[in-house]
Amino acid sequence: MESFRLNGDIYMKKVLGMGNALVDILVRIEDDEFLSMLGLEKSSMTLIDKERMNSIIDGTKLLKRQQSSGGSAANTINGLAYLGVSTGYIGKIGDDEFGSFFKYDMNLNKIKTNLFKGIEDTGKCIVLISKDSERTCATYLGAAIELNKYDLNEKLFEGYDYFHIEGYLVQNKDLIKSALSFAKYNGVEISIDLSSFNIVGENKSFIKDLIKNYVDIVFANEDEARVFTDKNNSEDAIDEIAKNCKIAIVKCGNQGSLVKFNNIKYKIPPMNVNTLDTTGAGDLYAAGFFYGLTNGYPVDVCGRIGSVLGAKVVEILGARIEGKVWDGIKGLIKNIETNELGKNEGAMV
Repeated sequence: MESFRLNGDIYMKKVLGMGNALVDILVRIEDDEFLSMLGLEKSSMTLIDKERMNSIIDGTKLLKRQQSSGGSAANTINGLAYLGVSTGYIGKIGDDEFGSFFKYDMNLNKIKTNLFKGIEDTGKCIVLISKDSERTCATYLGAAIELNKYDLNEKLFEGYDYFHIEGYLVQNKDLIKSALSFAKYNGVEISIDLSSFNIVGENKSFIKDLIKNYVDIVFANEDEARVFTDKNNSEDAIDEIAKNCKIAIVKCGNQGSLVKFNNIKYKIPPMNVNTLDTTGAGDLYAAGFFYGLTNGYPVDVCGRIGSVLGAKVVEILGARIEGKVWDGIKGLIKNIETNELGKNEGAMV
């Protein structure tokens, strides 16, 4: 980890995230007829209310399941924390057992949490996994979307170098503007993951205004970049995005990714993977990229580390990498640090 002395003390770069605080519940199902019984279309993502979520949870209680703290920004922050980066997280949970679990799970990973209590139950995303590995998701946002500008203050942002938000939050415009204003006041660099092409399409002018006036780093996949810029080619799209931010990243799936910084475009090659589940691929790519930034690495090296994390998470179920997988990831990162940093091909941030 990169560090430097500030008033005689060692200072290490820190990353703060804010997003919809959700508990991810992964359930394996034996027969897709079960989805029909629950009224869910296979491979879809459906927003549901509390009563329906409780009914689905009750209907799956005898099936094997696993759960973890989730939501896009939380996935990124958890990945960073596993790599030893100092992190924080802002969100809203309910006063219930799922809220207690979310807080415990984040704190277990040494993340400094600022979790406000909402009126509704804690948000949840239940992921029903068919035998062919297809995922059917039902999401109850609950207390997560009660997070508002009055929960925030400038002290929450003190001491951080980067502030990362998920695009799902842009529908709460007052919250976003307040958060970004506090971050800028504290001299924190701001990053946004566009999250969903639907969200981008519905909020394009607002997002463009945010990027132009506040945002330093933009993460997008090909579909999000296309909708945002009206450019069908990813290289044209990243050129358009980069006009209004410091670093632009477009993730191109099995074709790798593109990074643009200081008017220079870098093509980051993909890793060979055995894809099982694409949940969290973009979130973990961002975690790897931020790991490079916190160490002061060139942007192409940041992209290569992002590719490692994005590749490894698609080889498992869910967005949480656990246990010995991290040993392999850290070994791959060490190889990149050893082999790539000496070349000095990329531009330092």
